[in-house]
Amino acid sequence: MASAGLQIFAFILSLMGIFGATVATLLPNWKVSADMGANIITAISQMQGLWMDCTWYSTGMFSCTLKYSVLSLPAYLQTARTTMVLSCVLAALGLCLASLGLKCTRWGGGRRAKRRAALAAGSCLVAAGLLCLVPASWFIDEVISSFLDSNVPESSKFEPGGAVYVAFVSSGFLFLGGAIFCVSCSGKRREPRDPPAIGPPDKLLHQQLQQQQRQLQQQLQQRLLLPPPPPQHQYCTLSPLDNRGGYSLQDYV
Repeated sequence: MASAGLQIFAFILSLMGIFGATVATLLPNWKVSADMGANIITAISQMQGLWMDCTWYSTGMFSCTLKYSVLSLPAYLQTARTTMVLSCVLAALGLCLASLGLKCTRWGGGRRAKRRAALAAGSCLVAAGLLCLVPASWFIDEVISSFLDSNVPESSKFEPGGAVYVAFVSSGFLFLGGAIFCVSCSGKRREPRDPPAIGPPDKLLHQQLQQQQRQLQQQLQQRLLLPPPPPQHQYCTLSPLDNRGGYSLQDYV
């Protein structure tokens, strides 16, 4: 029961992780403009995400522009796009396998099948957490390096946005959920194995059994149809014993 409870807890963590990773992928605030120098006077906030750039004006208007050109994007942004999408796909696959590997459910096969499904789900979730952590770390490193660069003007400096922190937390949830699934299916060798599935007999073996039955039936029929053996008669003859005379009886069948 404790292992089943851990699996349910890991499933909830994984569900939160995939939800956070999806939200972080779509949010436009991976980096926001730093409030320093002349930006305080202009009161304009700029945000840049993986798919769009948004601007918030002091009048309350809000406008966003999609990033249509892929080749014009920097390498870290292209990598972040790819890895975040792959992280969401792997996390979704891990959740599907985890639903089959839960011990509290009836579907998914026997104990061995559930153990394998839980192990596969844990591997997918751990890989999804790694794919979510890598772009967030690379993105925040690029933002901090650009912020600390003295050659970059203050009006073009950005700070890490909320989407980066959501990606970090989501990767932690995915890592923890996948690790629990992997641990829950290990070290269970004492459990009895599932009985092997008994399928239909082999066709060749079935034919051999039929031939043997036919041969036995033919032998029984032959024994029943054969006439009984004739009775045996015994005959006696006299033969001399020796030269002195005398005779003895000898039996002939």
